[in-house]
Amino acid sequence: MQYGIDAIKNNKSRIISTHAKPLILVSGLCLVLSSAHAVPTAAQPADGPKGGWNYSGLTDRSTDNNMSYPTPPIYRGLTRNRTPIKGTIPLTDQQIPELIVNGNAMRLNTDKSGHFERFYAFGSGSNSIEVKAASNKVGHRTQFYESNPSQVTPHLRIICSWDAPEAEVDLHILTPDRQHVTWSSPLLKEGGGLDVDSVDGPGPEMFTVASPLHGTYQVYINYWGNLDESGYNFDKTKLKKPIVTSTITLVFNENTPNEKRESFIVPLRKIGELTMVKSFLY
Repeated sequence: MQYGIDAIKNNKSRIISTHAKPLILVSGLCLVLSSAHAVPTAAQPADGPKGGWNYSGLTDRSTDNNMSYPTPPIYRGLTRNRTPIKGTIPLTDQQIPELIVNGNAMRLNTDKSGHFERFYAFGSGSNSIEVKAASNKVGHRTQFYESNPSQVTPHLRIICSWDAPEAEVDLHILTPDRQHVTWSSPLLKEGGGLDVDSVDGPGPEMFTVASPLHGTYQVYINYWGNLDESGYNFDKTKLKKPIVTSTITLVFNENTPNEKRESFIVPLRKIGELTMVKSFLY
């Protein structure tokens, strides 16, 4: 494979239609949200860590195979060793729910009833979760301690989120050893990579590596096309807003004293647009 910008531009084939596989629900860190004067407030969790304590693989069944909900439009397999975050949030036409994990904000996509289930690879130690709607100042917050010492802290995480669920936006990561990580090749040979249930549909897309190789990384995003009930399409008139606003967050040494975070706001105006977000030396 050619390494660099041309390799990204030439990698455009994608399945246009498929039928969904059954969703596998797992118990875990559950957020149950209810409505009080249109402000999400916390209710008693239905399942999950008690008293702010969690032991991955024992109390949250994170070792089970799992998939986020709403399910992606294309089935690319299941993932394990991620802690589930699930619940229901009241919705209005003006609200865009948001999930904030350890300070990392991303759009929270739900079904029509406001139900969601997301998965996150937490490291050991103290972790925080908040679910809120953009129009509200108050959301559901929880803090828990991951006590499983074998849970490895992600030293590099890249999150791509965008504000138009009908748009298909793709992360492209070029690694120091000439690997090209994207929707068609989401996993790194040495472990880590993109969550396979985040590379299709409304996102967010998440790239996570516990032990990154040293060298230069390049981060791109591509506005690949649109998605509706009939499948993928390249009709710009079906986009509900003139500009798709994407947020790309780079997190180094997450949840440690050496944590560093950078966020970039990138507007996407037309289908096929490819944007270099960041080149950095790890």
